[in-house]
Amino acid sequence: MVFKRRDRRPIWKIVLEFFWPRGGWGRAAQYVQHRLRRLPDPPHRIARGIFAGVFTTFTPFYGLHFVTAALIALAMRGNLLAAILSTFFGNPLTYVPIGVASMKTGYWLLGLEGSEEHGGLVHKFVKAGEDLWDNLVSIFYGSKVDWTDLGIFYDEVFYPYMIGGILPGLLTATVCYYVSLPLITAYQNRRKGALKARLATLRKKKAENGTPGE
Repeated sequence: MVFKRRDRRPIWKIVLEFFWPRGGWGRAAQYVQHRLRRLPDPPHRIARGIFAGVFTTFTPFYGLHFVTAALIALAMRGNLLAAILSTFFGNPLTYVPIGVASMKTGYWLLGLEGSEEHGGLVHKFVKAGEDLWDNLVSIFYGSKVDWTDLGIFYDEVFYPYMIGGILPGLLTATVCYYVSLPLITAYQNRRKGALKARLATLRKKKAENGTPGE
């Protein structure tokens, strides 16, 4: 096949590059920043897209961040591609502090108290996954369906995360909006100025070449 990789990467390398891409996260961030600045859209629409993408990273809808960011950007009349690119604000290096901030805020807003009665956070994730798998298998084997662990996960993890992510998400997204707007505006103005200067130079050369006697 034409687009098939010749050097098939082993599983360990795929996992490693997920947590640490080639060139590091700094280079990846520079690439996203470069793409955002060069988007062919007014600065305020790109900034709105950035707001939508950054805010989405504070939601627990993992696996659906692209879709969620695009829907929010659509509602805000922001740039869809900017929203999708900005979801990379959430990555393996930032998801831990984002998750901690969202969970703690959620527990505070809902008046909940942390409890180890049903195990720690990792244990709840594992048990919820087992519930999903067991209930899926039960369709074929007719075994009893039990959503207890998934219900615990929703009450003690997903719902507090969803509610708690709103405040830090809005705060962080707003800061990113007001920081990116003047930077994108300045970049686009500078780029327009460079294009005008280049066009003026070409016109001057064309006029000089067309001067009689030369």
